[in-house]
Amino acid sequence: MTHLGTSLIHADDKDNRVSDVAPPINVSTTYRYDETDLIPWRERENLDFMEKKPVYSRLAHPNATRLESLFSEILEGHAVIYSSGCAAFYAAMVHYNPKKIFMGQCYHGLRAIANIMTRNYGVEQYTLDDIEKYAQEGDIVEVESPMNPYGTSIDIKSIAEKAHSKGAIVLVDSTFAPPPLQYAWDLGADVVLHSATKYFGGHSDLLSGVIVVKDEEVCKKLRDDRIYLGTNVGNLESYMLLRSLRSYELRILKQSENATKVVEFLNLNKERFDKVLKEVYHSSLQKEAFVKKQLVGGYGPVFSMSLQTIDQCKKFPGKLKYFHHATSLGGVESLVEWRAMTDPYIDQTLIRVSIGVENADDLIKDLETALQELHNGA
Repeated sequence: MTHLGTSLIHADDKDNRVSDVAPPINVSTTYRYDETDLIPWRERENLDFMEKKPVYSRLAHPNATRLESLFSEILEGHAVIYSSGCAAFYAAMVHYNPKKIFMGQCYHGLRAIANIMTRNYGVEQYTLDDIEKYAQEGDIVEVESPMNPYGTSIDIKSIAEKAHSKGAIVLVDSTFAPPPLQYAWDLGADVVLHSATKYFGGHSDLLSGVIVVKDEEVCKKLRDDRIYLGTNVGNLESYMLLRSLRSYELRILKQSENATKVVEFLNLNKERFDKVLKEVYHSSLQKEAFVKKQLVGGYGPVFSMSLQTIDQCKKFPGKLKYFHHATSLGGVESLVEWRAMTDPYIDQTLIRVSIGVENADDLIKDLETALQELHNGA
């Protein structure tokens, strides 16, 4: 099998339409019909023709097609690209149309979508602990690991086994640990979701999401639905995401290595800053055996820490030199966020940290200086 780094650069070569080494930005929303292929829409057996002969960019366009080729290879399934991670999750909910959804700790945006489904269509919501009691065939079990915003892991395989025993569909959100860190198919996933905005995008300058399935017919139905949901990724975002993916493996491995070093320092020096630093959360600090079996390629680059007071949470980001105080994650630059700014469900003293590709020693020194200053003033 072709290695990840090679696939990231060549998996979409088959979709070349021009001789340019870098794919062009296709700004057009509409494309001239092929005069040798004038077949009415209702007489088409399928919509595969749009991969080579685009019609309208809401349906398909050249760089979105390239993305789906690339993601299908590196994520080992049939990929469908969307305008955001939330759009991808909503598309899955529309397609599978579950009567119940089981969710644990997860991104608050997915929880909000589940709430909309409950409000409008009566979808029942349960926790992951309720699977064996309430799950039935066709229900959705949404598992996010590592979990947002903590960066800690839960046992995907164990949850998937419980879900499958009830005939439920397991959707794994692997945004916080995409391959090569974690391979969700090996852990029992039926559907894999990624916010491509994050590590695949990697530069905090685009929005995208991707769903991957094993069944080609399901993939085709998701693409058909996407036409009318209006959630295809934009032309410019597609170009930018293709650019980003070429260097993805280099970035994610560096970010994983950096995060592990930073977390190790904070954990070993927690007592030095005990007037400020209450707890550090990250998969690398977990002792359960399943963690290393899941994170076979390294730990996720996001971790969290709880501080002693809300006032410290407000002051801490402003004392850092190499961390932007901003939401999101996965970019080459390190970010820190007082998580209460965007997440209505979270502990009000939680700080989420997204580690970039800077030198790990510089990041550690920056965090050390800020914590020491708050500690001295406490």
